[in-house]
Amino acid sequence: MSNSVFMGPFKKEMEDFISLKRAVGYKYNTEPGILKRFDTYLVMNYPSTGILTKEAITGWCAKTMHETPANHCSRSSVVRQFAKYLDSISVQVWILPNNYYPSGQQYVPHIYTPDELRRFFTETDKCRYCYEHPYRHLIMPVFFRLLLSCGLRCSEARLLKVEDVDLESGVLSVLDSKNHNSRLVPMPDSMTTRMRQYAKEVHLFSQQERYFFPAFGEKPMTVGNIYKNFRRFLWRAGISHTGDGPRVHDFRHAYCIYRLKEWAEQDRDLMVLLPMMRTYLGHQTFNETAYYLRLTADVFPDIRLKLERHYKDIIPEMEELFYEAD
Repeated sequence: MSNSVFMGPFKKEMEDFISLKRAVGYKYNTEPGILKRFDTYLVMNYPSTGILTKEAITGWCAKTMHETPANHCSRSSVVRQFAKYLDSISVQVWILPNNYYPSGQQYVPHIYTPDELRRFFTETDKCRYCYEHPYRHLIMPVFFRLLLSCGLRCSEARLLKVEDVDLESGVLSVLDSKNHNSRLVPMPDSMTTRMRQYAKEVHLFSQQERYFFPAFGEKPMTVGNIYKNFRRFLWRAGISHTGDGPRVHDFRHAYCIYRLKEWAEQDRDLMVLLPMMRTYLGHQTFNETAYYLRLTADVFPDIRLKLERHYKDIIPEMEELFYEAD
């Protein structure tokens, strides 16, 4: 569990709840912090209660002034799940109804055009040497291309170690990713060639446990550092950025969209290929992958009829999904 120490009337139940979540496969790294704040609230307002009332739950779950709808819903969802756990062990509790708080407008991924991708990667190739981060100019052109060419999550790429990258076969070992999922990810030949050239310059004498994309002090690159460089490349490439995107994660969306577009134009059998894509991306459910059928149809209207004609039993389901595939 995290370093959070619960002190309130449900401290044992919170500890047991976190242990249960992790036992069934969830990483549950950020949620304990939310429960700790809820625990502090209970200590201050309901220190001796043996039940969780609607007043207690909605009092803490109420939206704060500067909180985004997405963060508000995420925070409330943790308390809702905890309340459901309490109910399962016969504790008297009021359970926050599903969709009790509006989630606000859903984020629409930015799908880069071929011209935007060309301009963006041209700027990464211009990245200069920096004495504070001596490998930055070598990492950036490879790192962002890896996200796009293999559809990796940012965390999966930045936490790769030398031993996880098989440059002979061109296969990545993505270990203990989201939901403790591990998988093998073959790279395109062009990406494998780039990775080999990069490794010759950075990892000629590296130990196997070293991070493949090292930051200062042999640590992995931070999310903040990646995003800072990402924003700079976007600006120099003339790609507009707002508070809503584009995001680094949109390279993963672009990978899926362009792959599905290619398969659809080739009249490939997506009912065979979608399960393969699901495994390649590390999705847990089919709906996470099928999400991209709807997104592909929306981004490329010229192939919408082809997709809907052959996969009408899949695509309409996506209209009921209110989450973004990860």
